[in-house]
Amino acid sequence: MPDADAANLPLRYKTAPDWAAKVLADPLALLNDHAHLEKKAAGNALDLLNRWPGHHDAGPDEKDFSTRWVTTMTAVAKDEADHLGIVLRLLVRRGGRFTKSHRNPYAAALRDLVRGGQGPLELLDRLLISALIEARSCERFELLATQSQDRELARLYRGLSASERGHYLVFVELARELPGVTTKSAEKRWDEMLDAEAQIMSRQPGYPGMHSGMIE
Repeated sequence: MPDADAANLPLRYKTAPDWAAKVLADPLALLNDHAHLEKKAAGNALDLLNRWPGHHDAGPDEKDFSTRWVTTMTAVAKDEADHLGIVLRLLVRRGGRFTKSHRNPYAAALRDLVRGGQGPLELLDRLLISALIEARSCERFELLATQSQDRELARLYRGLSASERGHYLVFVELARELPGVTTKSAEKRWDEMLDAEAQIMSRQPGYPGMHSGMIE
């Protein structure tokens, strides 16, 4: 797993720069998709907030971890909700609309990897999947910022890429320190997840969305 000051993303599928040019051709659809992803990211952090691995007779170390868990998830949820507001205002100002329904086959495929009902292992998987989604979003935002000819959009994506990188790192840090999971098993699962994410990403359909495949 990366150190907290890791500069490079560990993703094993690298998005081609042409992807950004293709999705930017439909900026309103891209912004709508983006808004839905920010909404879901905020909801994910709030859901994880309720799953902190603490109990009434926990020792000092576990109590400290539980405190950091709650404060971290609260901060991430606030960040994502703030991002949602920014993207929605931009979408509406440009004449777009926020749709009621939304599908993200990439995230759905990642969620299928969760070992449900297995206590700490389920929580580990949820953290690592959250880290992967944030890392992939960071990669995509960096590409969009570089490729966009629209200065306002380029500025938006450049700013969000730094935030997503920070979220990715804190999810990984929490996974590494999760009570009930050894460092060795966490590292092994992270390696498995990175391989799985690369395969999932390579199979995504093309559409104007943050986690899409290449549009032909």
